[in-house]
Amino acid sequence: MKTILEIFFAFIKIGSFSFGGGLAMLPLIEKEIVINHHWITSKEFVDIIAIAQMTPGPIAVNSSTFVGYKVASVLGALAGSVGVVITSFILITIVAKYFVQVKDHKATKAVFKGIRPAVLGLILSAGVSVGKTALIDFKSIFIAIVVFWGLIKLKLHPILGIGLAAAMGAFLY
Repeated sequence: MKTILEIFFAFIKIGSFSFGGGLAMLPLIEKEIVINHHWITSKEFVDIIAIAQMTPGPIAVNSSTFVGYKVASVLGALAGSVGVVITSFILITIVAKYFVQVKDHKATKAVFKGIRPAVLGLILSAGVSVGKTALIDFKSIFIAIVVFWGLIKLKLHPILGIGLAAAMGAFLY
């Protein structure tokens, strides 16, 4: 039961202090589950992110479910999933009630202008962290560049990008 509570509170912490969505959560998820708790390795973290990206649903919920399951089976998956969303659920319920009244206020707009670049920084930080583990040789760098180019230039759907990367990985490795 202690492990279930540890998973729950670890993901409450992640869900409570992450702004900007799933990708922005990656540095906090990595710190909490890889560095602090040692529930998974850095390589497993990258694999979980890949799986979480290609399955339906938010990356934070998918990754918390996966980690929770790996650590403590079904109850761990449930604890991780509920933990990561409970704070957002409560806050959004409260914010939804009042946001309409303050959305056009100068201070509200200023706050969001400040948060957006920070979210980009969090996403870039996650990219660098994942890149250190994922970009291990010329082949992996080549796959990343091809998929990035496809997403940006060809407007390739992310699922197709993942499929392309999987096919290239199967062929190159």
